[in-house]
Amino acid sequence: MTYARTPQNQPPTALSRRSALTGLAATAGALAVGGATACTAAATPGPAAATAADPDPTPGAMKLFDDPGFNFAGLLALGAAGMRASEVGEVLTAVNAINAAGLSEQSFTEVFRSWGDKLSAPPPAAAAARGQGEETPSQTRRFRSLRAAQYYAQALFFVLGSAKPGDEEALYLAGRRAWDTFGRLGSPAAVQAKIPYENTHLPVWFFTPDGPAEPRPTVILTNGSDGQNVDMWTYGVSAALDRGWNALVYDGPGQGRLLFVEERIFTTRWEHVVTPIVDWLARRQDVDSDRIALTGLSMGGNLVARAAAFEHRLAAVVCEPGCVSPWLGFDKELRDIVTADKAETNRVWNEEVVPELTPSLAYTVKKRFEIFSVEALREARAGRVFKDLWTPAQVAIGLDVTKVVPRIKAPTLVLDYDFEQFYPGQPRQMYDLLRTRREYVKLTQATGAQLHCSPMAPQQHCDVVFDWLTDVLRR
Repeated sequence: MTYARTPQNQPPTALSRRSALTGLAATAGALAVGGATACTAAATPGPAAATAADPDPTPGAMKLFDDPGFNFAGLLALGAAGMRASEVGEVLTAVNAINAAGLSEQSFTEVFRSWGDKLSAPPPAAAAARGQGEETPSQTRRFRSLRAAQYYAQALFFVLGSAKPGDEEALYLAGRRAWDTFGRLGSPAAVQAKIPYENTHLPVWFFTPDGPAEPRPTVILTNGSDGQNVDMWTYGVSAALDRGWNALVYDGPGQGRLLFVEERIFTTRWEHVVTPIVDWLARRQDVDSDRIALTGLSMGGNLVARAAAFEHRLAAVVCEPGCVSPWLGFDKELRDIVTADKAETNRVWNEEVVPELTPSLAYTVKKRFEIFSVEALREARAGRVFKDLWTPAQVAIGLDVTKVVPRIKAPTLVLDYDFEQFYPGQPRQMYDLLRTRREYVKLTQATGAQLHCSPMAPQQHCDVVFDWLTDVLRR
């Protein structure tokens, strides 16, 4: 393990309520969004020195909001326009409305939710036509639904900091309905299925390109700690279909329906999630079972590394970015609270830290820990901060893949980014641990592809990933 632990019964070294809060405040934006995409000048192949960086990673027009956490979310929404998963004018209009109202979790949630509601309804002209017995054209409805899914996802991310945190499940379900509508109206329609997993099922959406039903290369797209299905369209499905590939999107524990409806938190054994998906794909006649690739966006880069260490039928793996320990993505002052002594950890948390949290910081810790603890999820929806920090921290700590990365056999691409704000240094660490065919690519500020998952450049991101996959899976 690479994280520091304090011996049992020994208090955290030099820890005070003030230092813990100062550390949280310093990285509130990172905590709030961390965890959530043939090389040219936009990407530097091979382990290379970090590119000289401008002090401001998002200068000028790239700064939609003053707060870096909100700004990152806005850039993700704006960047998705290249894949028709948002509209530039809609996003910028929403940004202006949020700034005019005063930037907050409340205003962000309200404005983007209203855009989701607006696009889920028929457009005015179509509504009038419907009164005459006509339906909204399917392609219009399809991509309005995709954009609605995007805007609901934006609202969902910040709803725990709003006046109605209990709306979290309802917001998720609104976005899920929009996503399902989008998939159903495709040509061909996405295949929706449920794959058995433990005592529940993994929802999957299987996209195929238009054309004859023949065995094709297939990519399994894995989300991160807080992304939604629409992100997988932006960071893989669209690019796969353009290249004649199949693409599969799924919810695992800690994601989508399994989290927001079934209250299932992340597992530290992601191979148990991916293996039944590979089984399902291998039985399909339209899948080339020798050319199944696995990608992981944001914290998904950690999950797929774990899965690939044990599931050896995969033909290629992409970590976007490489992440060996999600726990290290949390601020050190917060990590130092967690010791081997559960009672003392929770005493410090409840008596010295939680009472001093500002509303914004309270939102941050609620959002970051709901994926690791049912208690944290339920308390957050009730507008309260969870009392047991120690238990969800153990799940986050248990996601460390340092010891298993050398077991990966499939060729592996590790992405990194200028100004990687959540897992700095970890992509190179993962690359160095690999003992298989490997490649390291850094996406850079020079072409606007900086920051975690290149929020402003998903098309460049997909070009790098799928050019590499095409080369690796070439027959």
